[in-house]
Amino acid sequence: MSTASGPIYEVTLAIDREIIDAFDSWLAHHVTEMLEIPGFVEALVYEVEDDEHGRARRVTHYLLDSEAALEQYLAGPAASMRQSAIDRFGEQFEAARRVLHSTEIAGGALKPIEICLNCGTTLGGQYCANCGQRARSRLISIWELIRDAFGDLFELDSRLWRTMIPLLVRPGQLTRDYLEGRRVRFMPPFRTYLVLSIVFFLVAFFDPREELGLLFEPEQESPAEAAQADGTDADQIREEVLRELENEGIISPDPVEEPALTGEEVEDDETDPAGPQVRVDLPGSDSDCDVDDIEEADIPDWMRSRLTPERLMVMCERIVADDGRAFLDKLLDNVPASLFILLPLMALVLKVLYPLSKRYYVEHLLFVVHYHAFVFLILILQVLLSRLGPTVLLPDALMGFVIFVASLYIPIYLYKAMRKVYAQGHVVTIFKYSTLMVAYFAGLTVILLFAALFAAFSI
Repeated sequence: MSTASGPIYEVTLAIDREIIDAFDSWLAHHVTEMLEIPGFVEALVYEVEDDEHGRARRVTHYLLDSEAALEQYLAGPAASMRQSAIDRFGEQFEAARRVLHSTEIAGGALKPIEICLNCGTTLGGQYCANCGQRARSRLISIWELIRDAFGDLFELDSRLWRTMIPLLVRPGQLTRDYLEGRRVRFMPPFRTYLVLSIVFFLVAFFDPREELGLLFEPEQESPAEAAQADGTDADQIREEVLRELENEGIISPDPVEEPALTGEEVEDDETDPAGPQVRVDLPGSDSDCDVDDIEEADIPDWMRSRLTPERLMVMCERIVADDGRAFLDKLLDNVPASLFILLPLMALVLKVLYPLSKRYYVEHLLFVVHYHAFVFLILILQVLLSRLGPTVLLPDALMGFVIFVASLYIPIYLYKAMRKVYAQGHVVTIFKYSTLMVAYFAGLTVILLFAALFAAFSI
């Protein structure tokens, strides 16, 4: 503050060192309240050298718009504002006040105290201790922006690697550390789960040549390959047409037995290009979509009212029309949401299995989230190995063995994680592990069944 149109109300504070952090926080809010008083225009807080008693000192300059505003403050709210500090800190601080009428303030010995622009807390370093926001708002270069975006990926000490490595090789340790309060060094559990699930579905089911076909040139075929493909396409078309006619019941694939042909009949047959005889049935006599058994099936009434034979017939015909490709695409779209629904269900099973553990439901949910994140991570590694193995000339036998061992590691990981987090003996853990596995596969079956129904109804 270099110039002032009105008086400057200066308050010098000497504070005991043991309360300096609490006092600075209170002072930031106190300054905000002072600026709400009519006539107060601006305020600056400075940090100066300690006094002779070793107490920290703060100097606050309040700029007012007129002498009348200062007199009105001193006669009115000044007493209550002073009393608020006394009620809070008692005799642990001292305050001296004076009014400056000079238009120039020497600030060489004064060090401004920075206040967080987000929450108003006094800053003691590069970041706010209350909300974590950076102390200074500044423009950054493109290189710094890129470094911030990929820093966690290339820095070995980043939260990404500090989360992925124990998640992969130390069953249950990540969950245990999180429950014991060691959290800042790791990625948040649900963020870890969501990131790994998205990466898995991209790696496993995203085909660049299919999804981004516009960016790739079509592969050129030689004339011989094109001619062979044309012949193959013609045979495939003929077989598909015959298959559709058979499925609709128009023709019968059963051969019609004929008596042995005599010589004259052979000659007649040679001149007859009709080929093999087929039996023609009435349309609609047979169908691949047989839904009559649905009426006899043992299903709940609420589901029976929705899965009527007519609706099932329509769904079946739509699925058969494109050999189930649209149904499979819809099912894959529903799988991520289905697995997410499975998380709270399995956490509820763990809550029932460990009634005496004194753990909250959310702690069991955290265990399930970390385990599912591990499953996605191991599946990502398996898919990458199967796709990149031929490129780096790995033997098929070696790739198959590694994938088999990784698949076997998934259930072993769950058992060791339960032992680590819940700290019970082998016999008890084996029983609860078996119960959890049965519940898991039952829940997964039901969830995927509903996902299939939703996919079928949405075609």
